[in-house]
Amino acid sequence: MDKLSANNATVVNSSLDNWSFNDHGSYQHLDPGELRVLVPAILGVICVLGVACNLTAMVILFSNAHRGKLSVINSLIFNLMFADGLVLMFTVPFRAASFSTASWNLGWVICKTADWFLQSCMAAKSFTVAVMAKACYRYVSNPTKQVSIHLGSILVVFFFIWLSACSVTVPQWLFARLQRGIRGLVCVMIVPAEAKDFMSVYVKAYPLGVYCAPLSFALMYFWKAYGQCQRRSSKTQNLRTQIRSRKLTLMLFSLTVAMAILWLPQWVVWVWERHIAEKESEGAQPLVSPLPLFLSLSAQLLTFSLSLVNPLIVLSLSEEFREGYRGLWRRLTLRKQPPSKPKPGPHNPTAHRSPCPRPETSGQLQVERSLRSSQDTSREAEPQPEQGGGGRDVDTASLKDGIVLPDVEQFWHERESGLHMEENDPVPWEHQSKEEKK
Repeated sequence: MDKLSANNATVVNSSLDNWSFNDHGSYQHLDPGELRVLVPAILGVICVLGVACNLTAMVILFSNAHRGKLSVINSLIFNLMFADGLVLMFTVPFRAASFSTASWNLGWVICKTADWFLQSCMAAKSFTVAVMAKACYRYVSNPTKQVSIHLGSILVVFFFIWLSACSVTVPQWLFARLQRGIRGLVCVMIVPAEAKDFMSVYVKAYPLGVYCAPLSFALMYFWKAYGQCQRRSSKTQNLRTQIRSRKLTLMLFSLTVAMAILWLPQWVVWVWERHIAEKESEGAQPLVSPLPLFLSLSAQLLTFSLSLVNPLIVLSLSEEFREGYRGLWRRLTLRKQPPSKPKPGPHNPTAHRSPCPRPETSGQLQVERSLRSSQDTSREAEPQPEQGGGGRDVDTASLKDGIVLPDVEQFWHERESGLHMEENDPVPWEHQSKEEKK
């Protein structure tokens, strides 16, 4: 009988002709009670923080593309964040749930698609990094060249990346099945005898095609791009462009290095477990022993933490993303304030307004109007005291809306008391008789 490398549980009714194995501790019961609580808790923290960071980065990229800043590199970063979000939302919760139970209780569909979906997302990330390195090198080689990018072309690139990623991982879906063990149902990968030769080649070619080749390709082009950035230019505009290109290359290079380091332990465990399963299916005693459970769990946690590290690298090393993050944070946390009125100056001139008379001017205009009306009445008849008193009441009422000046008040006081002399009389025509006028 074959041994399940995850928890050394014997699989019932399996023959030596079948190649039966699963990832070490991937979906199996954890014997220590502390691990059954600690590992799902760590995965939950990674899931919540990672989803928040990836959604933030995707929103910033989408808003930049909506404002006309569509580029190949930003689109590939969006695809990378999208793959990380899929891993965190549709793989980590099921993995955490499987760790907390004694047997597999998530159903046949999840068992059939869980590993395939995870490997497809990881392969899509690897292919995206390779394409991103090539695009970065082309941009750094001639940063002043204007390249027109169409959304249809970017979607075609995405389609081929995901088609390739889902195609190379088909055996992960094809040979996964549920089987009953001593502790209940377990999700294993059983390779029939007729497919043993294919799988023996696949387990060696798959890591080379998904991990080694794309990341080596990306590191080579990033090294060449960094060499292009080191060449200084005499023009100030080109120097600024080179500084921006160097920062972009550093950010994308950091993404590649983080993927290579954090994904490497999982590949070591993957190859190790399949090598042991292959030797056991042949009836030979394997030369190496199964890896400890703690090492396998650490490899998986590092792989899932990569989906959290990627958006943090992008948000910390890119000035464009930092500005977008600050703007998004202000829109989410601060209330909308009315725009402040600009101060008049040489760059902010005041707007043209309709003239508004001052109160003093308004009072003077009313006095002039009262004087004109009194002149009209004096031409028809001589003024009488009652009329003067009535005029004063009208003028006093007319001045209620404005500010009365001291000169105006003195004028009415002298006119009523008769203290003014003829030479100082401001309206001498009111005191002339009709004969003098003739």
